[in-house]
Amino acid sequence: MRVLVVDDVAPALEELRRMLLESPGVGTVSTAPGPVEALRQIQAAPFDVVFLDVSMPAMDGMELASLLARMTDPPVVVFVTAFEEHAASAYGIGAVDYLLKPVGPERLAAALDRVRRFATTDGTEPAPPAEPVDALAAVPVELGGRTRFVRRDDVRFVEAQGDYVRLHTPGGGHLVRIPISRLEEHWQHAGFVRVHRSYLLAVPAVRELRSDVSGGLLAHTDAGDVPVSRRHARQLRERLLEAATRGVFDPRGGR
Repeated sequence: MRVLVVDDVAPALEELRRMLLESPGVGTVSTAPGPVEALRQIQAAPFDVVFLDVSMPAMDGMELASLLARMTDPPVVVFVTAFEEHAASAYGIGAVDYLLKPVGPERLAAALDRVRRFATTDGTEPAPPAEPVDALAAVPVELGGRTRFVRRDDVRFVEAQGDYVRLHTPGGGHLVRIPISRLEEHWQHAGFVRVHRSYLLAVPAVRELRSDVSGGLLAHTDAGDVPVSRRHARQLRERLLEAATRGVFDPRGGR
């Protein structure tokens, strides 16, 4: 496996390089002190995976990863950072893992195993089909300088608010900067469906369907009512019937 490590902090760069060289299945490990040098190396020679810091001067890791994603045959990206709050964005642009510093040997081994299932190992043979990554089972939320994680299973519905979404739970709402389309992509397998241009709804969280004063349809949950557009009403009713048949509803209205 051909690896590139990108970090503007020299001790962190060398420590991760050392750990990677000691890891089974890793061949060459190159280093770059920043995104500009990393781009130069990636354009000069192919890499299977890039271990990428987030906070760097001139261009941060998120911007570099976005550029790499536009390549015809991009390397796999693993973020390595001291900050938890970038996890949602990292997975949103296609990273296969997100490591928090300091990185331990076991956690690094798990990341390399995930990389092997997503990348080619020798440039010719495709890796075995990978198990899907449940990227956003919990979403980091910034509040008052602190980061907390909101579990997807606690979310009843999602409301788009400009460049942000508000995650509605029985305990209140949480504002997160992520497009609703991206969240829909990651959460559709977990029972979330688009019921309105601005709303995603957790089907198992629906207690009942109601009509509003104008004759429109509302899906009632224990975190509030969700408007359902006419174009999505039939699909929602079918999903509710399917969920009821499979017995996935929580009698308290939860998940």
